[in-house]
Formats: sequence, structure tokens, C-alpha cells
Amino acid sequence: MGQTNSQEGNDAYTVVVFRGSTAKPLRFSFPRKLVRRLVIALCVFLLADFLVISHYVVRTGEVWELSAFRAEAMSAREQTAAFSTAVEDLKKRIVAMKEVNQRLRVMLGIEVPKAGDMVNGRGGEDVPLPEGGGMPGKTGIIPNGMTPGGSGQTGEGAQGQQTSSTDEPMQENLQAATSVKEGLEWLSREATEQELILSELEQAAEQRSSRWASTPSIWPVKGWITSGFGPRVSPFTEKPTWHDGLDIGAPPNAPIQAPAQGRVTATGFDPKLGNLLKVDHGFGIETLYGHLAKVLVKEGQRVSRGDVIALVGSSGLSTGPHLHYMVKVNGQALDPTKYILE
Repeated sequence: MGQTNSQEGNDAYTVVVFRGSTAKPLRFSFPRKLVRRLVIALCVFLLADFLVISHYVVRTGEVWELSAFRAEAMSAREQTAAFSTAVEDLKKRIVAMKEVNQRLRVMLGIEVPKAGDMVNGRGGEDVPLPEGGGMPGKTGIIPNGMTPGGSGQTGEGAQGQQTSSTDEPMQENLQAATSVKEGLEWLSREATEQELILSELEQAAEQRSSRWASTPSIWPVKGWITSGFGPRVSPFTEKPTWHDGLDIGAPPNAPIQAPAQGRVTATGFDPKLGNLLKVDHGFGIETLYGHLAKVLVKEGQRVSRGDVIALVGSSGLSTGPHLHYMVKVNGQALDPTKYILE
């Protein structure tokens, strides 16, 4: 194959094909402009093809990188969710610890308690409410049927985690990370505060060990709350009344324990409270037990926390077997649940 210039002013390219010694050669003429355009088109095509292939290679790498990032983001989201759950659990524990610390502050005399909590109840002595239905102090409600020692969970409610599509893992992770960060900041503040409170309580406990031994802190009987401290509708007159103690339902003759050390100051019978017992714990603290089946201690006798002092009954004005439990501090009746840690 050979290539020569055409004879007409070099305006075309001529290609001569020799087919043998006897055969006439074949000539093909191509205009220069056409050849140039073909060459330019071929170059443009090759360049475009190169660019497309390069773009494909780059995009393929990005797709693989994005897939790996999404897998990592999904794993991070699961870890963040688990961590967020752990943070919420710690929040609940911190809140529960705050409640115990608050009760300890009241018991150790660091903080003066407010008047009792609002409760519905059955049985016990009824005292007329002040005119206008006012209450002696701030109160809170304890549901009927709550078992002693049971704690209603309080505190900040658990925050629901927002879920997003797998196409937006980064946004969801950022939201979860923000939530976890806020939770950690809250835990840090609360932990620091509770550390200071515990340190204060430790010092107070060391200084007031005698007061602690004399402060009621356990349930006097195992049972269930049938009537709490505060305003209620009387089970006898069906009128609003004030209940100055805690009614704890229990089987007949169930043992009643002293909630703290003290000295028995009175035993006897009251038309409303039936067989009753009073214990002076010192520091202005006194407990009273009503509707007893039998008193097992004598006046003047000293008792320790946990000693059995009486049996549950239904004597006096009562709708059934239960213990009417009162706690007085400096002559004022307070909510007994403030003096129960178990």
C-alpha cells in the first residue's frame, strides 16, 4: 500500500493499491479537508472516550468508597444507639440516686422537710379539713395498691431516637451524636452535683450517727398502702378529711417492726385508733402505731431498729386489718414515706 499526493494542486490524498505485476493498480483519492476532518473527529472521539473511561473509573471508586462509608456509618449508628440507651439508663439511675439523696438530706436534718404528700386512704383517725378545702401543706399522690418499697420511676423520660433512611446516615448519626453529647453533659453535671451531695451526706452521717440510728428508715410492716398521707374521702362519712398517717394493709397478726431505735412512751386504747403504741426516737421524732391486735412491748422499754413491737389488727375505727403508721417531727405529722428508704 502506498500513499501519494494527488496531481491537482495537492488538494487530495491518493492511495494506490498494487494487486500484482499484471493487474492494474487501484487508486483512491481523498480530499485533504475530509481527511483532516476525519482525523479531528477521531481525535475528539478518542479524547471523549478517554474522558468517559476516566470518569467511570473515578465514579466507580467513589461508589465503592461511599458503600464502605455507609457500612461504617450504619455500624456507628448502631453503636451510637446502644450508647444512647446506656446514657438514658444512667440518667434514670442518677435520678433515682437524687431521690435517695433527697430523703437522706431530710433524715439527717440537712434540709427541712415540707408538709406531707397527698394520698388517698382508708381507715384511721379523721381530722376535719380547714375551711375552703385548703391543705396544711404541699402534697403529692401515692397510688392505691402500691407495694412498699416499690418506686415509681421519675425523671426525664427516655427520648425516642429518630430513624432515617439509609440514604441519610450522616444526618442521623449527627443527630444521635448531638443527643449523646447532651446526655453526657447532663450526666457530668449531675454526677458532679451528686458527688458533692454524697460528700456532704457522708460528713453529716459521721457527725450524726446517733441521729441516724434514731431516725425511722424502714417499713414497719410488710404489706401494701391502702391509704396515704394527706387529704382523702373518709371511708366512714364519705366527706373530705385529712389523713395524718399511712395505712398499710397486712394480714392479721403480721409482725410490726420498730423503724429505728427509741423508747416506748405510751401504750393503750383509743376509740378511733384502737390499740395503739407510741415510740419516742429522740431529736423530736416520734412514731405512732394504731389498730393493733396486740402490743408486745411495755411503756419505758427501749427498742432497736427491726425489733418486733406489735401485731397487725383491726381494732378501733377500721374497715379491715391494717397498720396506721404516723411519723411526727417536733409535734408535726409528716408523710411517713419520707422516712422509708427500702
